[in-house]
Amino acid sequence: MSLLADPASLVALVLSLAVAGALIGFLAGLFGIGGGAISVPVFYELFLLLGHAPQVAMPTAVGTSLAVIIPTSISSARGHYKRGTVDVGLLRQWAVPVILGVVIGAVVATFAEPAVFQLAFVVVASINAAKLLLGGAGWRLRDSLPGRIALKGFGMVVGFVSTLMGIGGGAISTMFMTLHNVPIHRAVSTSAGVGVLIALPATLGYMAAGWGKPDLLPDAIGYVSLGTFLLTIPTSLLTTRAGVTLAHALSRRRLETAFGLFLALVSLRFLFALGG
Repeated sequence: MSLLADPASLVALVLSLAVAGALIGFLAGLFGIGGGAISVPVFYELFLLLGHAPQVAMPTAVGTSLAVIIPTSISSARGHYKRGTVDVGLLRQWAVPVILGVVIGAVVATFAEPAVFQLAFVVVASINAAKLLLGGAGWRLRDSLPGRIALKGFGMVVGFVSTLMGIGGGAISTMFMTLHNVPIHRAVSTSAGVGVLIALPATLGYMAAGWGKPDLLPDAIGYVSLGTFLLTIPTSLLTTRAGVTLAHALSRRRLETAFGLFLALVSLRFLFALGG
């Protein structure tokens, strides 16, 4: 806790969270994602600097990241909805299975090794990144979305994996939709709504999972740090609208390229974490 006793370090901490929040909000608006690929490693390193053990720092980083995703995803989804590009019907079909996947993921997260799910994400994301960057129109699973049963099954997978990885699910759902020939702007916009479906129940799950555990952060409710949440949210909400505006200003090809680059970077980040 000596970090908090040093004013210069405290200022650096607050500025770091403000910058992280700004990036999270911008990416939420631009790609319809929660920003967990940024917030989880930032929060994890912060909690280690504050002297907390990795076994507390990691689940708290994931839980706090999911909490931050709630308001940013709501803001992003509203912005895209006003532009008429959110597939509300698909979100309705996904609502129950996504939440069910979140519940299962929160239970499994108490004993599962997340490296397996990170590796699976890297494989799928790398393939889709190559598709988007190379502009391969033939790189599709189908020319349209699958039937209702398959859709519900995939919704459960999105909720399950996202909860384990501390992400809002937007990267996974956008990949799924673009591989089924959904236009990139519609996929990004709808994925913002997916973040809302995932983040709220997942956050409650991490609060419950950490309830009463020893050596938690002083400001934490279970595995969610309220102080970190409050310091990150202001800038994230300020930049979400800018991300939405840019997403709709970009052409289809440029947005595909930008999202492909993002997936490649996230994959590299997870590979680095797996290697460490």
